[in-house]
Amino acid sequence: MRVSSLDRPMWAAGADVITKGDVIGYYRSVAPALLRQVRGRPTTMQRFPDGVLIDGRALDSFYNKHLPKSAPDYIDSATVTFPSGRTGVQLCPANEASIVWAANQGCVTFHPWPVHADRPDDPDELRLDLDPQPGTGFPEAVIVAQALRQLLQEVGLDPYVKTSGGRGLHVFCSIEPRWEFLDVRHAAIALGRELERRLPELVTTAWWKEERGARVFVDYNQMARDRTMASAWSLRPRTGAPVSTPVTWAELPDVDPGEFTIATVPHRLSTLGDPWECLGRSPGRLDSALAMWQADVDERGLREMPFPPDYPKMPGEPPRVQPSRKRV
Repeated sequence: MRVSSLDRPMWAAGADVITKGDVIGYYRSVAPALLRQVRGRPTTMQRFPDGVLIDGRALDSFYNKHLPKSAPDYIDSATVTFPSGRTGVQLCPANEASIVWAANQGCVTFHPWPVHADRPDDPDELRLDLDPQPGTGFPEAVIVAQALRQLLQEVGLDPYVKTSGGRGLHVFCSIEPRWEFLDVRHAAIALGRELERRLPELVTTAWWKEERGARVFVDYNQMARDRTMASAWSLRPRTGAPVSTPVTWAELPDVDPGEFTIATVPHRLSTLGDPWECLGRSPGRLDSALAMWQADVDERGLREMPFPPDYPKMPGEPPRVQPSRKRV
């Protein structure tokens, strides 16, 4: 296939330059592992047509939610329905050529939906984003992730963990595709609330930043329709070209996420293998997590949580007003 502008700087800091050719080379080196996470999934491309970071200056990017009409015939696609009710046609990677084509379009990060193209309304992954707030960092995220692992195992799920490419962690579980997005989101809320009860000084599910404090936010809205997370093995648009990297639970306490970059991850993958190779082979059920949601509603009087700001108003949702701006 034809690629272009391989010498274009994507990251540049003085004499240290990472080119588009380096990005394409990286994705070719991790393609088998990456494809295990994105193959057959509608995927949003986060594109940086002019580069990512050049001498400390962040360049413009955009989320390409619609497959360009110029895409060649060998690029597979899938149709998804957005929260507005409108539909869109997205990249649906099927092979290494799809990955290389996307990278040649300036795609730095792949954001796959938690569904497969044949069942676009039924998530087959439960994804939880552990986001350290100011005053906390990666060590706190590790503590929370370990507690979350125990909770997920208690409800019959098999969790996998990866670095986010920043200070946080992502925890994924394969689930049977028998629940719609609202149900899976409710399961995520219930798990976040239970984790908050177990670690009240360290965990928060508060949607509004002013209420979170120095805690780790469990971002339940990552399970809302059209919300996606960076795939495993994706580059992230931060200094040094970090990678969202799968790790084992055993090595997690000693992990330094800053060591996982475009320069180091291919060697790690080739020598240690893919810790996420078996994700998806034994999907679990959400019955126990959804029972927790219902118990919160019936016994604790807890209700729906705020949706992302671009969502239409949802049934039972509280007012989308920042607490400090509410009228008394």
